[in-house]
Amino acid sequence: MSGSFPMVFSVTSGKGGVGKTNISVNLAVILTQLGKQVVLLDADLGLANVDVILGLTPQKNIFHLFHEGASLNDILFPTPYGFSILPASSGMSEMLALSTGQKLELLEAVDEMEDNLDYLIVDTGAGISDNVLYFNMAAQERLVVLTPEPTSLTDAYALIKVLKTNHGVERFKICINMAPDLKTAKAMFLRLYQACDHFLSGVSLELVGVVPKDTNVRKAVVQQQPFCTGAQGPATKAVRNLANTIAAWKVPDNLDGNIKFFWKKLLFR
Repeated sequence: MSGSFPMVFSVTSGKGGVGKTNISVNLAVILTQLGKQVVLLDADLGLANVDVILGLTPQKNIFHLFHEGASLNDILFPTPYGFSILPASSGMSEMLALSTGQKLELLEAVDEMEDNLDYLIVDTGAGISDNVLYFNMAAQERLVVLTPEPTSLTDAYALIKVLKTNHGVERFKICINMAPDLKTAKAMFLRLYQACDHFLSGVSLELVGVVPKDTNVRKAVVQQQPFCTGAQGPATKAVRNLANTIAAWKVPDNLDGNIKFFWKKLLFR
């Protein structure tokens, strides 16, 4: 990357089934199309599915980094779309809670990529487990994905509350996915904003994306390919707009005191 360092953002959610991984994959595709060097880290370590959405079968994953002495280069898996993934394992219960040593080991390993990287996208698990919170703290920005339904809203609020109250994280970007229309999406964002404003002082929320319901998305998932590479429906247009917004993000000066990916480089900039 020219004269700078990677922007690391998480794509996260309070509950599953909101399309978080799909958003992550398609953002990776479009940021790559914008000429960026992108790596997508599947940080849903015990229930990984980035490789499934892409129709890929990597031989090694993050489990092998921790348990079989694999290097990051052994695991880094190129996709046909120009970006690489760091795949995780599925059905490995020992990956559901990383030890402090494993967390630092992963940060150290990822450090090797800093000179050849513009964006590290961290696709977290859903909920408020230790791993989810850790990867959100280690990112510079957090993109919280929710859908226009009450459980998605309450779970997104719960995630924001824990990150703010227990870890001092205050900045969140919001993406409403599967929106029936813009009015519904904005109303959902307003409800989240009001809840945070009322109960969590100092939290900053910004609505950065509204992705409409689109039948092309389901078809693409079944075909195991990113929806933005097929029929150019409304969801593709929305994620392109979101990617352009992200491309303008700057690495923040205030890094909230939590250990970050590429923290050594951030410390001495």
